[in-house]
Amino acid sequence: MAKYRIAWMPGDGIGVDVMDAARIVLDAIALDAEFIHADIGWEFWCTEGEPLPQRTIDTLKTCDCALFAAITSKPKEEAEAELIPELQGQGLTYRSPIVRMRQLFDLYVNLRPCKAFKGNPLNYRDDLNLVVFRENTQGLYAGVEFHPLPAEVREALEAHSSRMAAFHDVPLEDIALSCRIFTRRGCQRIVRRAFEYAQRHGYPTVTLVEKANVIRETSGLMVREARKIAAEYSGIELWETNVDAMAMWLVKNPQNYGVIVSSNMFGDIVSDLAAQLVGGLGFAASGNIGDDFAIFEPTHGSAPKYAGQYKVNPTAMLLAVKLMLDWLGETETAQALEQAIADTIVEGKVRTYDLGGSNTTLEVAEAVAARL
Repeated sequence: MAKYRIAWMPGDGIGVDVMDAARIVLDAIALDAEFIHADIGWEFWCTEGEPLPQRTIDTLKTCDCALFAAITSKPKEEAEAELIPELQGQGLTYRSPIVRMRQLFDLYVNLRPCKAFKGNPLNYRDDLNLVVFRENTQGLYAGVEFHPLPAEVREALEAHSSRMAAFHDVPLEDIALSCRIFTRRGCQRIVRRAFEYAQRHGYPTVTLVEKANVIRETSGLMVREARKIAAEYSGIELWETNVDAMAMWLVKNPQNYGVIVSSNMFGDIVSDLAAQLVGGLGFAASGNIGDDFAIFEPTHGSAPKYAGQYKVNPTAMLLAVKLMLDWLGETETAQALEQAIADTIVEGKVRTYDLGGSNTTLEVAEAVAARL
């Protein structure tokens, strides 16, 4: 029996391409694992009305963790139009599978390392080693939304907030509402994970990114809980900044930052900005991590126009494998993989088109594998 059971979810578009690259590296590592294919993606939305079938959820429950690549997503009207005729008009609504998996398995940490590899011509600076901790299950992405606004919801809001008076005469069908929901526990656990990481890896600061001067209740709760937790970690300083200012400072002085922690939407924005500083989404991997389960993925999309061409940069996918190995406790193998990636980049002989080269997705993976 294999040591690990790992769900294998290529998805669609270039997801298939980069997962083929991941398999080359995993074969070179000879990880003692059984890889279980799991259906996910646009194909299953179109034919079943569900991009994350129940059978896949059942499979995930039997695995230690999962590797996921990418799937196509489209706006509500376009998604419904691509359903097979038998499923159209049944009120089916497309839901992001990755968001749903985060919530189903309580994967409350979105870990986004953004490290500059020497020799990468796309680096903003060569001395960056940022790590973003994004709360992954609450905030504006919790999915509590209304359109049109139900009358009883407006009545309840008006009863409890005088600021709703400004919208009293707006027709209900003209109001859309998305709720930004924080819990004390949600704030505590993401901030604690950030401080634990900083302590373990020797970072002197943790920067909290919110907007408490305007979004007083939700961001305010995060700030208050962060201050309490920071008091438990002597030697690590808590920095607090507003999200708009952070966008400016990350462009001006990104080398000043290390561990960054934020809520769901702000963390989403800041992590993509940080990724661009180290080469873009082709270098951005993430871990969706809970207490007992995790899903690892590159953060780029499915790029359907490139599907099957094997031209995209697989580095983000290979770094997702590295994150998975770390989480499984295979730390020496993880370090070896990261070093092989770094050596391939600095040598500069094998590069995909985004780096000015002409090599394929699989040729990059083979170059990394050869160093293992």
